Amino acid sequence: MGGLFGVVSKENCIKSLFYGTDYHSHLGTENGGLAVYVENRFQQAIHSISQTQFKSKFVDHYRQMNGMAGIGAIDDDSPQPLIIRSKFGTFAIAASGLVTNKDRLTHELLQEGTSFSEITGGSVNTVELVAKLISRGASIVEGIVRMQEAIEGSICVLILTDEGLYAARDKYGRFPLAMGREKACGGYAVATESSSFPNLGYELVRFIGPGEIVLITADEYKTVRPENKERKVCAFLWIYTGYPSSSYEGISVEKTRERCGRAIARQDHVAADLVCGIPDSGVGHALGYAAESRIPYKRPLVKYTPGYGRSYTPPSQDIRDLVATMKLSAVHDIIKDSRMIVCDDSIVRGTQLKNYTIKKLWENGAREIHIRAACPPLMFTCLYGSSTRSPSELAARRAIQAIEGKESVDITPYLDCRSAEYARMVEWIRNDLNVTTLKYLNIDSMIEAIGLPEDQLCLHCWRG
Repeated sequence: MGGLFGVVSKENCIKSLFYGTDYHSHLGTENGGLAVYVENRFQQAIHSISQTQFKSKFVDHYRQMNGMAGIGAIDDDSPQPLIIRSKFGTFAIAASGLVTNKDRLTHELLQEGTSFSEITGGSVNTVELVAKLISRGASIVEGIVRMQEAIEGSICVLILTDEGLYAARDKYGRFPLAMGREKACGGYAVATESSSFPNLGYELVRFIGPGEIVLITADEYKTVRPENKERKVCAFLWIYTGYPSSSYEGISVEKTRERCGRAIARQDHVAADLVCGIPDSGVGHALGYAAESRIPYKRPLVKYTPGYGRSYTPPSQDIRDLVATMKLSAVHDIIKDSRMIVCDDSIVRGTQLKNYTIKKLWENGAREIHIRAACPPLMFTCLYGSSTRSPSELAARRAIQAIEGKESVDITPYLDCRSAEYARMVEWIRNDLNVTTLKYLNIDSMIEAIGLPEDQLCLHCWRG
């Protein structure tokens, strides 16, 4: 996972760049970086943020850097932004997404005589690979187009040059890029999360379209390559990944989560004393459920925010487990003897929910625990982001393997929420989680809650 922020201003941009990038910290836990352009040269800073927050790592750079244009990134894959010297001149580049054919493309470039200088975890830095692919083109714009055609996966790119900032959304718009205009001075910013704009004095102008490339200066922006007609926006943005105050394609994340919660409640008839959400992304779903069911919303679980990011995001299981253990505190007096409806955005691996959240609720005296997930069981690993890497990680796949007694099986019957196979799978997960009942929102209701036409959503995680 990762997030991008770029700015071109009529004055020193470092405040907007620093805080705008920090507003993407919920999207990654491993690397952070900034690059600014000033007086025909670039200043750059990259740090690991795995053990500390972005702000504390970059506060000295915030005080020392200055420039009229800059880009920043939060990322779990590769340290960035990078400074590249090319036939187009020197530029800074940041990218977010996933290149699934990375090894093959690396081999092709090496065979052509290309060299790589950035190595991450024993592999070529993805952002450098993207830059080298772009350098194959006759221009930056053509290079971006050729890169998007060459990769399997999904990549959004920011490229800062002496002529301005190029912003390119991935080919099918699976991940967002929003543009904002500075209300005081008239400069522009581009970001993964539109929620990064308001507190910095920017107003949302528009969303960059799928495959569209925009060249941004302090005075204007212009489309240098039009958007593709086909659109496949990641549905998980609204369910889990996105920040509550953001919107994508003009659709509010928080309102969508409330609609999901309401939809679950309409399909549910369990008696309970309270509704709660697992912080943070489960809260919006729980508020919707409580409003629809008229069961009181309470907070038996509170998040200790400082220093703890998303337990789903870190790349290793031991770090995910540590974060899951530490970040949630149980409120004993609310939990004790309560019949609880517990809303969560999803059940991915299920191990943290079982071992750290549900266990805390039982230990604090819960009488009943009814888990309600705001999307269907995840059946397939993501090919376009780096959140899940193996089907064996997924709770639903473990259930199917246990039921069938073998790894290789046709899972088609388990995709239908009306089938007996689906019911057996959900019951296996319920028993494994050790909860009173378990229900998932069905895919049609989830799509309706988002509000985009089904053919404009990427539903790969659920349908393959």
